[in-house]
Amino acid sequence: MPIPSTSRLPHHRLLTAALTTVALLATVAVSACGGSADAGGTASKLRIGYQRFGGLSLVKARGAAPNVEWSLFESGPALTEALKAGSIDIGQVGEAPPVFAAAGKIPFSIIGTSAPIPQGEAVLVKADRGYRSFADLRGKTVALNKGSNVHWLLVQLLKANNMTLKDIQVKYLKPAEGRPAFDGGQVDAWVIWDPYFALAEQPGVQVLADATNLASNREYVLAAPDAVEKRSDDIREFLQRYREVTDWGIAHPEERASTLAPELKIPQDVTSRALARSARPLAPVTPAIGDELQAITDNFIALDLIPGPVDIRSRVDGRFNEVFQ
Repeated sequence: MPIPSTSRLPHHRLLTAALTTVALLATVAVSACGGSADAGGTASKLRIGYQRFGGLSLVKARGAAPNVEWSLFESGPALTEALKAGSIDIGQVGEAPPVFAAAGKIPFSIIGTSAPIPQGEAVLVKADRGYRSFADLRGKTVALNKGSNVHWLLVQLLKANNMTLKDIQVKYLKPAEGRPAFDGGQVDAWVIWDPYFALAEQPGVQVLADATNLASNREYVLAAPDAVEKRSDDIREFLQRYREVTDWGIAHPEERASTLAPELKIPQDVTSRALARSARPLAPVTPAIGDELQAITDNFIALDLIPGPVDIRSRVDGRFNEVFQ
């Protein structure tokens, strides 16, 4: 049977064919861009997960990355759960959350880190309790957020004092739960990070130990693998802004504190004190960083805190390292 020419096709069939062609062309155009598009035809925004303090908070406070969507998380474990759910593309955490997330089979890549920040986390006690060292907490109740950076600090403190987890009573509390429990005397010690650390430094509170010579307490930048593969240019541009704002803050500490305090909703003097010890430059991820994280991972496995084996070295992705050089 001969195929009719388009000149003899009914008008409605010609219109349908034309609209189909336009739709196909639009789909090809979006695919060629390597990213998704919203109803207006513009690329979707990068979704950034941040915690109330780190360098990403300063990026947000300065409005340095206007084309992103921000999501606030109380802790690193909560942020990695958002990565698991596919609700964020990039997030910032401490050194233990990537380990617990990898053990939980959450997909992510480690695309950036920071210089060590050992003074940014500490064990707090009440001064009137008479504790002089961490060893004095044998048999006492110690509170911390499970799977956060301070979890690794606790492991290191126990090892340094020839103690095990059986020598203390661990109470896993989120920061919003830990502060009232500590203030109310329901726990003997609280292992916590800035800015909660700085906020808790009130008269009568003693810093029993920080992470100096025990844990690096680095900051890590995690990214969803799909975003890394399909939106590498957008990620590189965002990381460049992140690095620029971080460097600016280190060079301008007073302006940094005055900018960040309203974002954190804490007094400026507290912000300044926390930033003075906790704000450090960003850094590239190297094989040495992979080794450091693997050592942390292996220790958690040995203590039966996470199931093994876990190869976290393979999560380190240095494709954006030039941004941090």
